[in-house]
Amino acid sequence: MNALTNLEALSRADRQAQVVQALSKVLPAHALLYTLEDTVPYECDGLTAYRERPLVVALPENENQVQAVLKACHALAVPVVARGAGTGLSGGAMPHKLGVTLSMAKFNNIMKVDPVSRTAVVQCGVRNLAISEAAAPHGLYYAPDPSSQIACTIGGNVAENSGGVHCLKYGLTLHNVLKVKGFTIEGDAVTFGSDALDTSGFDLLSVLVGSEGMLAITTEVTVKLVPKPQLARCIMASFDDIRKAGDAVAAVIAAGIIPAGLEMMDKPMTAAVEDFVHAGYDLNAEAILLCESDGTPEEVEEEIGRMSDVLRGCGATAIAVSKDEAERLRFWSGRKNAFPASGRISPDYMCMDSTIPRKRLADILLAIAEMEKKYQLRCANVFHAGDGNLHPLILFDANDPDQLHRCELFGADILETSVAMGGTVTGEHGVGIEKLNSMCVQFSSEENEQMFALKKAFDPMGLLNPGKVIPTLNRCAEYGKMLVRGGQISHPDLPRF
Repeated sequence: MNALTNLEALSRADRQAQVVQALSKVLPAHALLYTLEDTVPYECDGLTAYRERPLVVALPENENQVQAVLKACHALAVPVVARGAGTGLSGGAMPHKLGVTLSMAKFNNIMKVDPVSRTAVVQCGVRNLAISEAAAPHGLYYAPDPSSQIACTIGGNVAENSGGVHCLKYGLTLHNVLKVKGFTIEGDAVTFGSDALDTSGFDLLSVLVGSEGMLAITTEVTVKLVPKPQLARCIMASFDDIRKAGDAVAAVIAAGIIPAGLEMMDKPMTAAVEDFVHAGYDLNAEAILLCESDGTPEEVEEEIGRMSDVLRGCGATAIAVSKDEAERLRFWSGRKNAFPASGRISPDYMCMDSTIPRKRLADILLAIAEMEKKYQLRCANVFHAGDGNLHPLILFDANDPDQLHRCELFGADILETSVAMGGTVTGEHGVGIEKLNSMCVQFSSEENEQMFALKKAFDPMGLLNPGKVIPTLNRCAEYGKMLVRGGQISHPDLPRF
């Protein structure tokens, strides 16, 4: 029997008593939660449709305690699921029913901001936006800006390789991190990357970033900081046709322009956010684009002019350019509030995350419109259009099992259609539990086996975030018999809301 099978031989109460006894030796009583009342808040992340109550929640306060917890769990063959702020949208931090949820919330110190090297050293629980706030007095900021940046943590950003509305020009988390420190499941200290721009040996930093807590536990991150631009201005362009808007995105990039941000919203999303934040969006447009330029005043003026010409040439029905910083922020406020705005018009939503070639933006939107009819559910769409990263928000009521079932099928259909169009099943939200089946569509059994081999090199017993990200051969074989387009169920074995 493997480690997890041995663990299942004990009753839940006995397992819990065993783990609590071991962790009580390395953590103070207030840092160890195991009663129903204390553990229920940890049963899911931002994907609330699937839930599981952890056996125990550990809240270490320093690296020695993290190391001790990992060693104790490894000795008992207990699964460990790391958790940051719980803002993830793919179920990556959903607990293991036999395991320990390792909350890193108390690791929230900014260790150092170095304006000379333009770097900051921060603990994993520091909020994304807090880094830019700390760097602001030096005229610097941290570029990746996911919409949850007010709450999400840098450790979670590393786990998911998060991006944001400015990732087209400034890159994802991977492109803005120099070094990550942490521990293996055995409790061994490990460092990925270095303070230098390059490091000898294998590029393990690229392996860790985006690994969704399956290889190591992150405790400290060294990030790059960039100078605040002298000026930033934003174009809001309206289109009376989705295809014209999609073609305009490709045309801007084809013209050799790399905007600081290039986002797209369809009519349902525009209506939702305008009613919420009053950003001044054109409610008659079938789609709007937000195109930002930043740099020196001269650079911005020239680039805004070029982008405006391209957008008009692609059929923009109206173009507005922000006159000052307040108006620029107002334009972006709608995009940044797309998720909460959707929460105002529906009891629940499931935010999908796939990536397609830019030239297929209109095709996927039209396909999603047909899926709305097929599954009888509404969908509002917002895209990181510049790099083809889709965020369709499927609106449903989780209290209705049939709606949840149709929502699952709808989401899987979007992912599979994205792959068929030459894309991928994820852009920045990760795979977690949400996209396990869809991984079977994108990757072959041989490719999945290679991913398992990499995980085994770091975690031979499979204790870090087990059952996530990489589908087993058996799972893919079963899913092959019940592809979502045949109307079959998507997640048959996951604990539901």
